[in-house]
Amino acid sequence: MDLQGEMRARVSWTLVLAVFLAFPPFQRERVEEMGFGEIFRMERMRVDPALTQALRSRWDKEATAFIFPWGHMIPSLEDVGQITGLRIYGRPVSGYIYPCYHELAEQLLDLPVERRSSLVPRVALQESLGLYEAVKNAGESEDEYLERLSRVSRRELASEPGPQADLDLCRFLVLFLGRLLFATRGDAVHCRFLPLLEDLGEVGGYAWGAAFLAHQFDGLSASEWQTSTSGFYPFLQVWAYLHLPALGRGDFTRPGLVPIARRWDSRRDTRHLADQLERLQKAIDSYPYLDVVWQPYLGEGDEGQPWLVQVRPYFGRSVWLHALNLVLPLHFHLCQRSLGLRQSVVEFPVRDHFHRPGRSFLGLHDTTDWRERAREQIENWERKGKAVKSDMTTDDAYLQAYALKYGGKVYKSARHQRSELEKVRGARASGASSSQTGEGTPSLLEARLAGAVLRAEEAQRHLEERERDLHLTTEHAMELQGERDRFWGEAQATRSERDQLRIRAEVAEARVAEMTRELAMLRTVARSLQQIVTDIGHSRSWSRSGESVSRATGASIGQYLAGSSSRRRNEELERRRQGEGSAQDGRGGGEMLPPPDRQEGSGESGGGQ
Repeated sequence: MDLQGEMRARVSWTLVLAVFLAFPPFQRERVEEMGFGEIFRMERMRVDPALTQALRSRWDKEATAFIFPWGHMIPSLEDVGQITGLRIYGRPVSGYIYPCYHELAEQLLDLPVERRSSLVPRVALQESLGLYEAVKNAGESEDEYLERLSRVSRRELASEPGPQADLDLCRFLVLFLGRLLFATRGDAVHCRFLPLLEDLGEVGGYAWGAAFLAHQFDGLSASEWQTSTSGFYPFLQVWAYLHLPALGRGDFTRPGLVPIARRWDSRRDTRHLADQLERLQKAIDSYPYLDVVWQPYLGEGDEGQPWLVQVRPYFGRSVWLHALNLVLPLHFHLCQRSLGLRQSVVEFPVRDHFHRPGRSFLGLHDTTDWRERAREQIENWERKGKAVKSDMTTDDAYLQAYALKYGGKVYKSARHQRSELEKVRGARASGASSSQTGEGTPSLLEARLAGAVLRAEEAQRHLEERERDLHLTTEHAMELQGERDRFWGEAQATRSERDQLRIRAEVAEARVAEMTRELAMLRTVARSLQQIVTDIGHSRSWSRSGESVSRATGASIGQYLAGSSSRRRNEELERRRQGEGSAQDGRGGGEMLPPPDRQEGSGESGGGQ
């Protein structure tokens, strides 16, 4: 995220908080009753654009899930409730969207609205709440800046209940929803939530936390190269602190506070953004499998968190999420390990084709009642979706299917994988002392071995694809042979034509013979890889299995490299690998080379707002 984007995110939070603090007590109580009060008890966290960008690069639009080397992970409704304190239960955030909000905005906000874009000018909205001088003065601290904004805003706000107080609250909610909770990249504020604010007494009955999660999914599905942060950015940062603590991006400074976001600060990193991002990507690639925290809330109770009592029936379920025209699935069946279960093999989702208006509201479109258009998905929400269950005793089958589906995206850096293999060699070389004193070694070896299994499966898939290609080539060569036979029967062919046909026939015969030999070799390698994966699945000794994988896979890959079309280059690589192996005699033998780098395919942009 650029500096301007980071400043905009921090200023938006400060402006919204300043108005909340300027409200008289009865107005703050109304905000509390709506379920938004916990947000305003949080410290203003520092933005971590490198962490957000690293997470976004691992997001898969089809599954609406992160794809990491150890499998799928998805921010859940429980994460929203525990981290932000937003309400999950209640009516889905659904209703009418209009081609123009001009009349509604004049009625509820008494502010002008751009007719074709339905956007409220930011400056006009802020000034209506008394924020005339929103620019931070030179030398002014954050606390001084917040106190000055609150003092000035308080002069403009109604001090007693009545129509003016309702107008103030409605304007505040549009600012809060449009600039903080459901923020987008621009400066203007959208009016799409105005229809839900006509009756202020009903606002607290909506499941705003579920709508917030849908907005997070949509933001992650935006372009990977979008660097600015949209939405309430502390959520994803704290989610990463809890589930991937070894990344070291957060400081646990205030234990015991609720919601959990109040306990954390973003750790300051003064390195260049590109350097931070590169380090984070490598750290995720090599993250120890057993250090992933699947259930960070096991020790958390409901004390002091009344918003969790009614929401628990929604936890651990696959369900549709709603934020007006944004209707997205929560595929929680991909994260059974978050419930303390073994992950079963499931059908991986394909891109959802639930049609909705595009991301931009520029231009006119028809009025749409999303309670009718998404009736089936709303009924799914009202039934609390579908419970996630598993009776599996191992994750092996899922991990194999996962490698075949996502291997090219998950293992992006062959150079990094080689460095990881060197770490495994070093762990082996430490011998018995490592097993006695290095508590991280078993986790490291298990993670590396799991990676070896995934890479073996990926190599097997590559061989199967190559085998299919060779089948097609062989069939084509056979057609050439038939062509030769037909041409040889042409009695009127000239001698020169017969010579050309004979040469073509000889080339075809040689090609068929070569393809036949390579096909047989590939079949042998594929059977060998399948046996390796089977052996690993049944092995009870990680260290012995690791050595077996290394030796057997190295030999199989060596046979394939020796018979491939780029033989000279691969023979040189094989000679170097054998040289390393001879130098490492007595320490575990050769290691399997990682799969080649693959280009990650681009997906269709998610629907939006």
